[in-house]
Order: sequence, then C-alpha cells, then structure tokens
Amino acid sequence: MLRRAIIGQWRYTTGGSLLAAGHQAGEALVPVVIGVVIDEAVSTGDTDALLRWIAVLAAVFAGLSLSYRFSFRAAERASEQAAHEVRLELTERILHARGGAEAGRLPGELVNIASGDAKRVGAVHLALVAGIAALAGLIAGGVALLRVSVPLGLVVLLGIPPVLLLAHLMGKPLERRSGAEQERAAHASGVAADLVSGLRVLKGLGAEPTAVDRYRRTSRDSLAATLRAARAQAWHDGGMLALTGIFIAVVALVGGRLAASGDITIGQLVAAVGLAQFLLTPLSIMSWANGEFAQARASATRIAAVLATPHAVAGGTGDVPADVRGGLRLRDVSYESLHGLDLDVAPGEHVGVVADPAVATALLRLLGRAADPDGGTIELDGCPLTELDPTAIRTAVVVAEHDADLFEGTLLDNVAAAGEATDAAMSAAAADEVAGSLPSGTATPLTERGRSLSGGQRQRVALARALAAVPPVLVLHDPTTAVDAVTEARIAAGVRAARAGRTTIMVATSPALLAAADRVVYVADGAVVTEGTHADLVHAHDAYRAAVLA
Repeated sequence: MLRRAIIGQWRYTTGGSLLAAGHQAGEALVPVVIGVVIDEAVSTGDTDALLRWIAVLAAVFAGLSLSYRFSFRAAERASEQAAHEVRLELTERILHARGGAEAGRLPGELVNIASGDAKRVGAVHLALVAGIAALAGLIAGGVALLRVSVPLGLVVLLGIPPVLLLAHLMGKPLERRSGAEQERAAHASGVAADLVSGLRVLKGLGAEPTAVDRYRRTSRDSLAATLRAARAQAWHDGGMLALTGIFIAVVALVGGRLAASGDITIGQLVAAVGLAQFLLTPLSIMSWANGEFAQARASATRIAAVLATPHAVAGGTGDVPADVRGGLRLRDVSYESLHGLDLDVAPGEHVGVVADPAVATALLRLLGRAADPDGGTIELDGCPLTELDPTAIRTAVVVAEHDADLFEGTLLDNVAAAGEATDAAMSAAAADEVAGSLPSGTATPLTERGRSLSGGQRQRVALARALAAVPPVLVLHDPTTAVDAVTEARIAAGVRAARAGRTTIMVATSPALLAAADRVVYVADGAVVTEGTHADLVHAHDAYRAAVLA
C-alpha cells in the first residue's frame, strides 16, 4: 500500500522530470551559446550575428523560466499528494476496526509518523524530479564539453558514475542516524502528549517532578539523536561539497591546459569554464536529493512498520442481525487476568460486575472486540463474536470506557455524536445539570478532551453520549467515580430507567449503581465467585462487602 501511494503519482513525477531535465539541458546550453557569441560575433565585430545570438539566448532563458515553473509545480503536486495518501493509509490502519497499530506506540508517536514521516516520504517525488534533472544536466554538460573537447567531455562522463556511487555511500550514515532521530522525536512527542493530557491528575497527585524527570530523560535522548543526525548531515554535506569541488577543479584544470596549448578557442574556453561552473548546480542538487532519499528511506521504514502491524482481532465477516436481542454468553474465557470465566447475561437484563481493575480492563477489551480471548468463546445472541465483523459488533455492543474522551465542539455536539436521543440521555446521566451550569447551556463550546469541565462533569457528559446511542448492549465502566453521592443515586435511577428492556452491564464498585442492577456478579482471580442482588451479597459475602464498601 505504501508503494502504491508513492508510485500512484508517477504521471506528475514523470512530467515534472521531463520538464526539469529539459530545464537543466537548457542551463547547460547557456554557456555554449555565450561561447558561440564570443567566437562568431564579438571577436569578428558582426553586429547582425550578435543580435541574432542574443535573440537565441533570450529564447533559451524564456524556455528555462517556463520549464522550471511547470516542472516543479508538477513535482510539488506529486509530493504533497503522495504524502496525503500515505497519511490516509496510516489513518485508516490506525483506526481500523480490528486495531493493533497502536500496540506499543504512544498517540503522539503515531501523530509524528503520520505527519513528519509521511511528509518526508512524499518529498521523494520532489527529490526524484530534482535528481533526474541534475543527472540530465550532468549528461548535457558532458556532451557539450565533448563538442568543445573530447578530453573534457570524457572527464565529465567518466567522472559522474564514481561521484554518484560515493554520494550514495556517504548517505548511508545519514539514513541510519535520521531513522534514530525520528524514532526518538516521535517517542518524545508521545510522552509530551501524555503528560499534557494528564497534567491535572499529575498536579493532584503531586507527581509533577517525576513526570518532568521522565520527559527530561526522553527529551535528552531525542536531543542526542538529533545531534548525531545533524553531525551525519554535516559530514554528508561537507563531504559532498568537497567531492564536487574536486570534480569541478579537475574539469577546470583540463580545460585550462587545453586553452593554453591552443587546442580550443577563447569562446570554447569561456564555454568550458561556464560549463564547469554550471556543473556545480546539478552536483549540488544530487547531493541534496541523496540526503532526501536517505531520510525518506528511514521514514518509509517506520511507516511500513505501522502498516504491517498485525491486527489485534481476527477478521470476522458476519453481520449483526437487525433485531439484536442482547443476550451475552461467555464460556471458559481466558485472557490476561481472566481464567475460565463463565457468564450469562439475558436479553434486557441489568447486570453489575464487581472485579479488580485488571479483570475489568480485560473484560471490557473482550466485550468491545478490542481483543479476542486466548481461550473460550463469547457469543452475542448465540453467535460467536469472532465470526462477526468488528465494526458491526460495535454498533450493537457499545463499551463506554471509564476514561472516555470528549471532543472539541459544543456540549450538545458531544452528546449527539452517537445518537439523537439527547434530551433523555442527558437527563438520565444528570448532564442536564452540567448544561445548566454553563454560560451557554448545551451550546457551550468545550475545549480539547473536555478539559474546561471538571472530572465529574466530563463523566456525566460521556455517559449521556453513551446512553444517547441507545445500543442493544451497553457496557459501562465506573461511570460515576467523580460525582457526589446524591448525583450518583440520581444517575443510577436514570440509567436503570433509560435502559429498561435493553441489556446493560455495569463494571463498577458503586453501591448505588449495583443496587439498581437486577443481578450482581462478583469476579475474583479471573473467575466468577458468586452472584446475587447487591443487598444479598453485602450481607452474605465478606470479600464482596470489602470490595464495594471499603
């Protein structure tokens, strides 16, 4: 897919390369025309010939202007379009329903790859057009020198391949250091994004010094990698400058000896010197293009690693029935902290689940199809989840995470993002009280991740959003940990009423929420220990009582 995104712009790249090659050939023609002007007009005093060749020179410059303009317009378009397509591929893979791309990568790191690395890969088109143009310029300059003098032309044509080979070898260290630099920079971006998103929590815990130390270490690693890449870039550029300088000096030396011996005319000497100076430009372009290729290869490796990441879940293709009843059945399920879990939830049942955080996280991942169990089966209305399309499952089974993020936009935009039953959902989640406390009510804009709201307000808005979706099965994870007891009791009653007749699973330790459930299941050591009503379990089971009343 990555290769297709790059090759897909071949038309613009080819057109730009042809025009740029013509531009470089025209550049090589300029000193040749000036040499002819000297030999046929200036040295002879022929005014008509002078005017004629000046007109030719003007036409050459007009062609140079047009070819440069349109060639690099095409190259820039190919570069930007390729980068855009790579970003789309990365976004599609990261957001794929089967997941997996985010494993082992921080969100900021993925953003860095989708922006900086994608741009570097897209720049291959610009570098390719420039490189082809430079090669055409070198060949045109060599041919022109052959017309002036065979020895001069041979020096250029035979010297180009070794120069290109050395340039390629000099780019290898830059490629390695550039890859390491991008890795460290992406990791530093990810850590910074995490610290910013959790700044309020860090301040509350007094953990700012630890967080700052962590970022300082990460930033220093990134700085060290950047400095190593900068040193490699400096050695590369300096080496290329020395290499091209030596090459041009040899050409100028041979041309000077030929002029001194009378083998070429004054005009040919001027043309040869002009061509030798002209060759600096394509050689410099080759140096720049070589560096771009080296950095693009490093970025392409990082992008390919994301695109090739295995999916987190198998790819079922079955569709969820239009009339999902909402019955869930887990049999001998093993995954992370779960060990042989058996659980049945009847259609329309309101069930509470009490479990430690690790078990709760594992159960939520399985029910949301973010992962498949290592052993056992999970069925929705008798159909194994592994046989169903993950996207279809998530329309039938909505998992509302404890730390669900809000988005930029108004409060109403956030609640209505998943459904239209906003008024009832906001009332059930006590989010109407949140709207009443804001200056513009539901039309009040929220900042990124809802940071303009308190923790309890964010929880209520996120819960309202989940309820507004009205899914056949709703899984809630600790939706009221940041609200007061009175509000929590109202929410428990509201959720119970709003979800009447629809399957609801609440993974929580809140007595108010659990008291509103038809049945509570207590899970310990990854398996069901006991079940019953909240009141019965509080009186009969010490471990349960300690878990919910501690």
